[in-house]
Amino acid sequence: MRSAIPTPTISAFEIGPLTIHFYALCIIAGVALAIWLGNRRFLTSFPQGVGVVADVAVFAIPAGVIGGRLYHVVTSPDNYFGANSRALDIFKIWNGGLGIWGAIALGSVVAFFYYKRIASAKDLPSFAYFADALAPGIAIAQAIGRWGNWFNAELFGRPLDAPWALSIPLQSRPAGYENFETFHPAFLYESLWCFLIAAVLLAARKRLAPGSIFLLYITLYCFGRFFFEAIRIDSAQSFAGLRLNQYVAGLLFLGAGAAFLKFYRRTR
Repeated sequence: MRSAIPTPTISAFEIGPLTIHFYALCIIAGVALAIWLGNRRFLTSFPQGVGVVADVAVFAIPAGVIGGRLYHVVTSPDNYFGANSRALDIFKIWNGGLGIWGAIALGSVVAFFYYKRIASAKDLPSFAYFADALAPGIAIAQAIGRWGNWFNAELFGRPLDAPWALSIPLQSRPAGYENFETFHPAFLYESLWCFLIAAVLLAARKRLAPGSIFLLYITLYCFGRFFFEAIRIDSAQSFAGLRLNQYVAGLLFLGAGAAFLKFYRRTR
């Protein structure tokens, strides 16, 4: 076997009675950076919004985690309600399994209503400006969070024989792939794509109509996710040869893309 990216041999460590999971650390690091960057971008244009990003995050982040977990459970029911599975595993989010669609959806809804509640008191602009300020940080948070999948030996694609392939231990290989040692590092592809998205959003012109940056984030992410999803081999609901997440990514790409183009034309 040629050289390959190794999978970490540990996914957690203990400090006294506490067990610290690297998956959780990656998510926390990504969220912290997203809050810092979002706050900095928002205050640059609206200095009266001191503390608003952190205040909204207190409610939006837990909502995002719940939404992401619910989406994952609903779209992967066999993992929790099928034979040889346990429903209590639903609460073990440190083992992975947060659907970005549910996380963004519920997190955005909670953020919208809480922001709207405090916006008038501080003379803040519409939620569209707030979402634009947060968009690059959200992409970076996703990029960092995907490395948690590396520690959990998950989110890899079809077998691959290349220097950048990911070596997966036998116990983590899906049924039918036990004889393959290296696979597409799908987590790495998505992480790099999200970093690229963040760079594009940060470089986007400020004169775009409010909400355009956030729509561009959704459009670009869904475009890449459609193709990354196509190489994955983990269990998922499929219809007519496409995975459920591909349908979701495709629909959101068309919807967000159309809205972005409409805003872009309006700006011009």
